[in-house]
Amino acid sequence: MPQVRIIAKNFMDMVAALPELKLDKLYENTFICEAVLRSLPPLAKKYVLQLLFIDAPVTAKSMEEWVLADGFSKHRVAIDRLIQLRVFLETTERKKEISYRLNPKFQGNLRKYLVHGGNLPREPMPSNITVRLPTLEELDVYALEQWECFLLQLISSSQVERSTNFSSSMMKVFQRGLVSQREKEAPRLTVNGFQFLLMDTNAQLWYIMREYISNSEDRGEDPADLISFLLELSFHATGQAYNLNTLIDVQTHTLKDLADLGLVKLQQGRKESWFIPTKLATNLSMSLTDSSARKEGFVVVETNFRLYAYSTSKLHSEILRLFARVEYQLPNLIVGAITKESLYNAFENGITAEQIISFLQQNAHPRVAERTPSVPENVTDQIRLWETDLNRVEITPAHFYDEFLSKDVFEGASDYARENGGLLWEDSKKMRLVVNAEMHAQMREYLRRQNQRGDLIRDSMQNYEKVVEAMMQIEKELFPEEEPVFKYFEEEEQIEENGALLYVKVLGDDEVGGFVMYLRLSSF
Repeated sequence: MPQVRIIAKNFMDMVAALPELKLDKLYENTFICEAVLRSLPPLAKKYVLQLLFIDAPVTAKSMEEWVLADGFSKHRVAIDRLIQLRVFLETTERKKEISYRLNPKFQGNLRKYLVHGGNLPREPMPSNITVRLPTLEELDVYALEQWECFLLQLISSSQVERSTNFSSSMMKVFQRGLVSQREKEAPRLTVNGFQFLLMDTNAQLWYIMREYISNSEDRGEDPADLISFLLELSFHATGQAYNLNTLIDVQTHTLKDLADLGLVKLQQGRKESWFIPTKLATNLSMSLTDSSARKEGFVVVETNFRLYAYSTSKLHSEILRLFARVEYQLPNLIVGAITKESLYNAFENGITAEQIISFLQQNAHPRVAERTPSVPENVTDQIRLWETDLNRVEITPAHFYDEFLSKDVFEGASDYARENGGLLWEDSKKMRLVVNAEMHAQMREYLRRQNQRGDLIRDSMQNYEKVVEAMMQIEKELFPEEEPVFKYFEEEEQIEENGALLYVKVLGDDEVGGFVMYLRLSSF
């Protein structure tokens, strides 16, 4: 089955992909430096803090001495990540010894942050100016509703009740690789699209933000500035109100897009306007592992393959239909079953058994989430078995050959394909064989040569009977008293390039002595 990875692991992969000049420019922002430090592996963080107040380069050999023998692989991963993000700059001395030093801009800003303490990117608005702000619970509900509304529009679902403010061209950017559409046909999910829907919310968010950033230059925005603003946004306090007047026009336009995704909530007062970050926004600077805290699940799977989803979400209903048969849909309950047919349909669309099992485990209802396992073992085992049923037969492009001129030609072609590792199947009785597609050109050339040789033999065989008659006559004249013992044989390796060579042997008794005649067919 197709296995597709369609997202970067975290936001910092996009940061690392920026050109050197733009990456260095990012490090002029203290919050970017802190966000990068947060994202580093533990050992990489340790190296940064150890070198933070050292201005001279440190040799790679010296750093290797800091690590125990069994930790060298983690050391290599840490160094590679620091170099990718240009936190470490690699230098080579005269003795060709590699050394590392911290990026001066990164080092200077991080020093200031640790020595003088960090401040928020902007101060929250006073409570006497803002109207009633939503509670954290209300903000979570808002973010989820906005995100689900966006996803339903993204997959062109009939369940969508209201559209976002994204332009059709921007939606096409988001749909790229997830949804395909032919002329006069309804949009349909691709393999990537099916897998996208089963991902965790934060994983889906990484994908959408990656596409949003990659398209920023077409909208007249600098990708580095956009990444800087998004990471800065992640340092705002969830649920606090921040004045829109503190933003430049490009950032204000970006916030309107982020509101459609559920990352912020926009509110209007009598005189002032403000935005309120949600948890989706504050998770942007974290890795997927850190940001994917367990959320309250809604799915219960029983040992009889029955499935109950306690949810009012239309998106949850759409997702469950990807791999289960939905039988009833009540206002707050979806009832269905996991069947062989529904799973086969999911597998054909590129969804794997492990993705389905992972979705059921991650979204298990709190009543069953505490059990081990949260999804019955007989269900997970059967899902994997049904997937292996489809994987027993491997589809390989191939070519079928039949109607060979002779048994010899068939056997020669079969041996040729076998020796070159291209023979997939053969039927010696009916002279048929199947060869893999990679070897088709070689087989065509081989059979072409055999056909040319066959034409040559057929031309020569027109005189073959005359040769045999002549030899039989010679035998009778030489040995009138003996039974005919004339024998002849013909072998493929005895056929010459300019004509076939026939070996004819005439045997006599001891008195007369035997003799052997070699005649070219072309001489008759």
